[in-house]
Amino acid sequence: MNQNTFALNNQTYANNNNILLGIINELQQIINYSKEDLTIKRISDIIIKMNFFFNENKKNHESIMNQFALLQNQLNQLNQNFKINNINNQQEIKFKNGGRYVGQVVNGLREGKGIEYYNVGDRYEGDFRNDKKEGKGIYYFNEEPFKGDRHEGDYRNDKREGKGIYYYHNGDIYEGDYRNDKREGKGIYYHKNGNIYEGDYKNDVGNGKGIFYYNNGERYEGDYRNDQPEGKGIFYFHNGDRYEGEFRNNKREGKGIEYYLDGDRYEGDWKNDKKEGKGIYYYSNGDREMGDYYNGKPKGKFVMLTRNGEVKINNY
Repeated sequence: MNQNTFALNNQTYANNNNILLGIINELQQIINYSKEDLTIKRISDIIIKMNFFFNENKKNHESIMNQFALLQNQLNQLNQNFKINNINNQQEIKFKNGGRYVGQVVNGLREGKGIEYYNVGDRYEGDFRNDKKEGKGIYYFNEEPFKGDRHEGDYRNDKREGKGIYYYHNGDIYEGDYRNDKREGKGIYYHKNGNIYEGDYKNDVGNGKGIFYYNNGERYEGDYRNDQPEGKGIFYFHNGDRYEGEFRNNKREGKGIEYYLDGDRYEGDWKNDKKEGKGIYYYSNGDREMGDYYNGKPKGKFVMLTRNGEVKINNY
């Protein structure tokens, strides 16, 4: 079968039931007649494309997507069979808790390539050493709340350790360092909505220095604690304004300076993401005004010093 058969165009097929049905028939033929020649990679490519169609078109093509789901189950099973058959000198070990292992065994211990099926429906495929997950592997989650998640990367002593990529069932992706089964070190977190965090992780959350890129073009650079800006940082607004100063609970709070695109700037206190407390407002023409702010606005008596040296009193 020509490899071009699998180059599916999502815009074309998503709007044409007849072509979708044709794809289903082709996939069914692959399952029925091409088992011996079908490679693992081709199976995986088909599953990925089927998942895409199922997620994008289930409202418009419900009956067709149901057929896709049935085919996916068959392809998943076929994929497993190929992986099992490609392991040399394989043995099967059954565990009392209902799980089982299929793979290479040395002196009764899991050693080499293998697949472990857990009683909760999870599955690990990859390297084993001294009866533990060690080396390269993929772990598929089936138990809530992680059902549909997948981790691909390094394992040591039965835990994620080293480099890895974690695919979340909601579409988010983490790529980076692991230590003791948790995200720790340098990492990048891609949110499904287009936001991206790049920086330090500790104890499975963003901690240390980091950069957060917002999907609207805004950006934060600075200190992180418990997955949010906390400490010293700089926030770049999409309109060209910039804030440099202290953050708390992902909000401007403490001492800070905000630079405006027109050349003005504010230096002073912030609370709950707004100007609050003592502050000085510098105008681009050289004037400056000082006083108290409340809920983001000047309040009470303000002293203005003009660029010409005049002193004025303004009440707000």
